Amino acid sequence: MSLPDYEGWACFAAVADSGSFTAAAATLGLSKASVSKAVTRLEGSLGITLLLRSSRQVTLSTAGAGLVDEARAMVAAAVSATEAARGDRRDLAGPIRLAAPMSFGIKVLGRPLATFLEMHPAVEVDIILSDARSDLVAEGIDLALRISRMDDSSLLARTIAPVAASVIASEAYLERHGTPRHPLELAGHRLVGYGHRERAMPLHFHREGEQATVVPSGPLFANNGDIAVPLLVAGGGIAVLPDFIADQELASGALVRILTDWSLPQSYLHLLSPPSRLRPARVTALADFLVDVLKRSCTGAHDDHLARRTG
Repeated sequence: MSLPDYEGWACFAAVADSGSFTAAAATLGLSKASVSKAVTRLEGSLGITLLLRSSRQVTLSTAGAGLVDEARAMVAAAVSATEAARGDRRDLAGPIRLAAPMSFGIKVLGRPLATFLEMHPAVEVDIILSDARSDLVAEGIDLALRISRMDDSSLLARTIAPVAASVIASEAYLERHGTPRHPLELAGHRLVGYGHRERAMPLHFHREGEQATVVPSGPLFANNGDIAVPLLVAGGGIAVLPDFIADQELASGALVRILTDWSLPQSYLHLLSPPSRLRPARVTALADFLVDVLKRSCTGAHDDHLARRTG
């Protein structure tokens, strides 16, 4: 069995990411001729064209587009193995790319990250806040926090804690339009939609011996829940939101929970990482730190939520 052409794969990934042989050479610390020779050698061994070259640009071929993520993963695994081997012999240092949902990152992550960076001043965290699902391998992300059901078995996942959600509205809205006593009554109200997919995703409620499904229809649908909060406070409707998004408004009474005797499908906070179990010591340290801190904070919030429902 012949060994893979690791240099060729690394050069191919660098050219694909930078868009030129010159830029890839600068990134890798090689000559342009060496990078071109390595990619050509790889193409010859595979019997396919990976990169389409012209005098103006370099683009991925169809075959190259299908293999570039594998090349990136191969390079990332090699880098992680090297850094993991070195990590036990030096202080934690270097960059970490962390992805997280927008609202959760803004409202929850600031203080834990400040503590971690104070503990490890040579570490640099590049945080990507977005409610879109990141491709960890393709985007070079070391860790990602995600609130959802797990449906990607290729990623390594650690379940941290349940994330509480509630049906909420303002007292002003409820006084004008009435307070729903059953989920099916929501169909007659202005429901503010929140989610990562299409507007018409149904809401499923359950309590002992009974289930109910409602399809939202209302004046606003957004893939980020923060924008819904001012609308709700102003009396613009009813929404189902994670508690951490509207925690201040719920605490102040600007918003109140309704249908508290019903439950929604439980969501969980997960910490995801790329498939390779080899990773730098600094990434492992941040992963363990976040799991510990967020498990304590989220579990406490979830217990408070349950106490309010049963109290």
